[in-house]
Amino acid sequence: MSIYDPIGMDKEGNEISLIDVLGSNEEDISIRVENASEQKALLELVKKLTKREKMVLQLRYGLMNSPKRTQREIAKVLEISRSYVSRIEKKAIQKLMEEMKRIDPK
Repeated sequence: MSIYDPIGMDKEGNEISLIDVLGSNEEDISIRVENASEQKALLELVKKLTKREKMVLQLRYGLMNSPKRTQREIAKVLEISRSYVSRIEKKAIQKLMEEMKRIDPK
């Protein structure tokens, strides 16, 4: 991975790279690169989730510039019960954790 490789988009939809977000402190840079790599890996894993699982996680945790929402709010949006939202969220997180362990069993 190069520090010039794109890692995502900013709020205006412009592509950003690692060099755009790096600080000047060497230790800080190392931490930021590691975090960016982990985020990129996580985004790849999220692609393996079902459409509904992705939607629940996106709304619940404010991903992709969405506001964070409660399970109750998500239930209203998706027209399902709050307990079903909870089960979907738990299952999606479990899938992601299992995949992360499979990729990097630290």
